[in-house]
Amino acid sequence: MRFRKTLVLVGAVALVGSTSACATKQGTGTLIGAGAGAALGAAVSGGSVWGVLAGAAVGGVAGNLIGKNMDEQAKELNQAVPTAEVNRVGEGINMTFDSSVMFTINSAELSSTAKKDLAAAATVFTKPDYSDTNILVEGHTDDTGTDAINQPLSERRADAVAAYLQTQGVAASRLSTEGYGSSQPKYSNDTPEGQSKNRRVELGIYANDDMVADAQAAAG
Repeated sequence: MRFRKTLVLVGAVALVGSTSACATKQGTGTLIGAGAGAALGAAVSGGSVWGVLAGAAVGGVAGNLIGKNMDEQAKELNQAVPTAEVNRVGEGINMTFDSSVMFTINSAELSSTAKKDLAAAATVFTKPDYSDTNILVEGHTDDTGTDAINQPLSERRADAVAAYLQTQGVAASRLSTEGYGSSQPKYSNDTPEGQSKNRRVELGIYANDDMVADAQAAAG
């Protein structure tokens, strides 16, 4: 990834209110300073996708250039996989898949629909303009069952997604996986709808060292 040297006016970004304020369907080069990003990362999601994305923020003009690239990638991912939820977070992207569509109950075997969606996402990830990114794959479950079942299931599902992305040309060096079982619900587990939404796989897409170096060089 190479950035043109560009003059960018950077406005202040206030990190107040709920963490959901940091996510939009389409961003505009969202900026979070490195110090603020680290603080936000420690405060949300216990180190999971949102925390990683916030903590990875570079800030300044370089961060704005990375954010612009992520804006374009998020738009393409949203078009490629309309069934997934694609949000811009800081200088990265949070992409969430519904596990009820991707897997049958208590299984880590990808469905045909899941493979189709992941293949579509991989066509975006492997484009030259978007190749200098890391991709964190996380598995989550609802609170049905015990941790002894949910934790390894979430790990196997994350591993299955990462393995399939590799078959679609995404380099293994770009991928990492985590499983959190039922420990990080996004929705209330008190309703069937909430439980269904908590059975999910999330991707965190953020700049690797090469992209950061290119953005810093372009920022001057």
